[in-house]
Amino acid sequence: MMDIAMRQGFEARSNDEVPIGAALFSADGELLGTGSNSPVNDHDPTAHAEIQCLRSACKNLDNYRLPHGTILVVTLEPCIMCLGAIIHARVAGIVFGAADLKAGAVVSNLEGTELPFVNHKFWALGGVRANECRTMLQSFFMGRRK
Repeated sequence: MMDIAMRQGFEARSNDEVPIGAALFSADGELLGTGSNSPVNDHDPTAHAEIQCLRSACKNLDNYRLPHGTILVVTLEPCIMCLGAIIHARVAGIVFGAADLKAGAVVSNLEGTELPFVNHKFWALGGVRANECRTMLQSFFMGRRK
């Protein structure tokens, strides 16, 4: 599952975007949608990989409601904007690679799974292939600093 999200991250990188990728799966493992980071090229600050992935899945399903039990796999811990979309989409679980100590809203800076004011709860698993996901990001930024 993370392989697909990482491929999306590499796609973002090939488009000179920050290499973050996401993939959404049904409860039985069917791929529902993918997304790669594209705010620069799309001139859209909301075009994060997670948002693009949710948009893709909803278009593929021809429905704004996702099936029960969906799992979002993303290379970097989602930010607060993406967390809001994930909650509204009623994603059942989030699997992420690298933690985002600056803007992560699932575990790093906010306990996204424990928000008392939302009526949808989800589970989260972080650190899946974290080194590979972190390296993908670090190499992108090191290349930009040259």
